[in-house]
Amino acid sequence: MNLVLTGSIAFDYLMTFPGKFKDHILPEHLDHLSLSFLVTSLIRRPGGVATNIAYTLALLDEHPRVMATVGPDFEPQLKELAELGVDTSAIRIIPGVPTASFFANTDETNAQIASFFPGAMAHAGELCFKDLETRPDLAVISPNDPGAMVEYCKECVELDIPYLYDPSQQTVRLSREEMEIGVTGAYALFCNDYEFALIKDKTGWSLDDIRGLVDLLVITRGKAGSDLYQAGEHVHVPVAQEVCISDPTGVGDAFRAGFLKGYAQGLSLERCGQLGAVAATYCLEAESPQGHSFVLSEFVERFRANFDDGGDLDGWL
Repeated sequence: MNLVLTGSIAFDYLMTFPGKFKDHILPEHLDHLSLSFLVTSLIRRPGGVATNIAYTLALLDEHPRVMATVGPDFEPQLKELAELGVDTSAIRIIPGVPTASFFANTDETNAQIASFFPGAMAHAGELCFKDLETRPDLAVISPNDPGAMVEYCKECVELDIPYLYDPSQQTVRLSREEMEIGVTGAYALFCNDYEFALIKDKTGWSLDDIRGLVDLLVITRGKAGSDLYQAGEHVHVPVAQEVCISDPTGVGDAFRAGFLKGYAQGLSLERCGQLGAVAATYCLEAESPQGHSFVLSEFVERFRANFDDGGDLDGWL
């Protein structure tokens, strides 16, 4: 499958708070909130939604192309991604501008408070699908410069490129009109349950309304698994059993990668969701969104410890 991933590429600064954020937030004082959390750890790792998805897809023996913008400071990471099997030919380096940065603080319940500096991502609007040598079979439009996201959606409709719309962290930033453009032109909508509630609130649409607008709707629900809707079918997929919980950053991106692997292989909706669940668990156990690693035989063994593949994965061994 000729898969093109658009979205953020960033450096992730991941911190750990040894308590619960909710214990320090006073609802009656939200109008003048002022808090500082003393963290016990800080790590810096490559991240960003586009390359997080691409990283796990490469582990699953797929070779997606990433279309995004970075600063010169990301060049060593681009080389590593290319060596892993990611097609980095559509990534543009913006001279004199740093790569985007993501700052996330995670508490002991895996709740997160985060900030994002766009850096070179602000130039994403300079890239176009029209400039690609070959037309994608599927595009992924994930969190990016808001203006670029809107233009990518319009361009995909114009070029008849099916796209998976994943507004994620930009759900808050996008206007109602921008959100409606993204959803109405999409083949698929991916979001977590909180983001889905925001989308419904922002657009005034119901679950049934949104199911009528897209061919495929996937809502992830953390420990409660995920709900998949397509052509009148509703499938619930539980999470895969984790060995440990290290860091939730990038778990949703890994889920998307696993799902897309199954989609590229023409597998059933349920099997795609199960593949996403297993990929997500690998990420959950690592300290960063690109900190996990496996070979296909290990992945299949772990899948079969959680789900019955009905022989669908025999050809992966």
